[in-house]
Formats: sequence, C-alpha cells, structure tokens
Amino acid sequence: MTEMRIAPLTADNVVAANALTLKPGQEAFVAPVSHSIAEAYVNQETMWPRVVEADGNIVAFIMATFNEEAADELYRATILRMNVDATQQRRGIGRFAVDAVVDEAVNRGFDQVVAVWEDGDLGPGKFFTAMGFEIVGETQYGEVIGIRKIS
Repeated sequence: MTEMRIAPLTADNVVAANALTLKPGQEAFVAPVSHSIAEAYVNQETMWPRVVEADGNIVAFIMATFNEEAADELYRATILRMNVDATQQRRGIGRFAVDAVVDEAVNRGFDQVVAVWEDGDLGPGKFFTAMGFEIVGETQYGEVIGIRKIS
C-alpha cells in the first residue's frame, strides 16, 4: 500500500500541484489548480489548500473552506476543489483527501461537511455519493450540493 500524507500547499510544492493532470473530459468538472491557489491566497483566513503526497510525489490537490461565521451554511465546512492526477486515480487518493477534510472539520467542531460539484457523466458525483455525501440541492449556478453528516 502506498503511504500517503496530507500537507499544506507551500512554495515547495505549488508547482507540482499546478502540474497535476486530468483524464480527458474531466476538465469540464474542475477548475485548474492555479485558480484554486489564487482563491486560497485571497481568502487565507478561511481557505484550507492541501496536497496529497504519495511516495514522495504530489498526487492530488484539495481545497476546503472552514468558516464557522459564514452567513451561508454552504460555506462553513466545504470541499470546494479536488484534483487527483490522472495517473493516480482509483487508488484511494481521493478518499484519503476527503477523509482529511472530514478529520479537520471534526477537529474544528463541525458536524457536517458540504461538497459542491459539477454534475455530469464524467464528473465526481458518484465518488462523492460513495463517500457518504447526500445530495440536498444545487447552487444558484447549477452545481450539485452534497452534505456528509459527521457523527
């Protein structure tokens, strides 16, 4: 089994994170890592950008937001972006990344995590529902909203 660890996005790993690739057709369902990096930089107090390292390589990027004071419950403990390198998909890396967000939410005292994603055949909907997210609606932009209760 590959040893994985979650790590903060830093100057030392940002280039590798930005170089993650997607499988053909997945581009329509996830923003480029560079967009997420910019968003995290602008919202440093609430954003939680992380990379997943496996065997010394950056294999995924995940960004969540944690803001207990957010007026919209949708953005209190939320997975906003996740990219798993095309060559590394279906190896448990996405599950590991989502579990890291859930663990962080538990440590911060949240009782649920929200995920927001684009719907479609090649999108991440099946992955998130398999991870325990229940679809509860959609954003004003037509993105799917899923909630995973934390017990």
